[in-house]
Amino acid sequence: MIQQLLICMAATVSFAILFTAPRKELIFCGLTGAVGWFVYLSCLNGGAGKPVANLAASFALTVLSRIIASLRKNPVTVYLIAGIFPLVPGAGIYYMSYYFIMNKMDLCSASGMETIKVAGAIVLGIIFGFSLPQTWFNALSRPIRR
Repeated sequence: MIQQLLICMAATVSFAILFTAPRKELIFCGLTGAVGWFVYLSCLNGGAGKPVANLAASFALTVLSRIIASLRKNPVTVYLIAGIFPLVPGAGIYYMSYYFIMNKMDLCSASGMETIKVAGAIVLGIIFGFSLPQTWFNALSRPIRR
């Protein structure tokens, strides 16, 4: 699992570089991807299905992205777009297309439905993460007064 998290972090940092995230923020982008993948793997190991695991992971990384954005005074999208990269169901889309071309419609529809469920779960996780009040995150960036 540690190896997967390190590879996920490296992939997320590479994706952030590709999309020209600020250099100082690359490690935080990698952290969001690794945390999202950790939550995903934990849910799968706990017996949850792929859509539920993606929902929980995208919610967790959305909240983490909002926390980091508040602390680092950057837009949330810097961390969220890079962090969501490992969860995107690219393999599902590929297999759906492959089965379609090979005229295996039963496998195509099964793969397509799973991909749609995963994509919808990711969207819902982000929506739930953004439904939390911004004041909760603003409080993190204020200096402590004594």
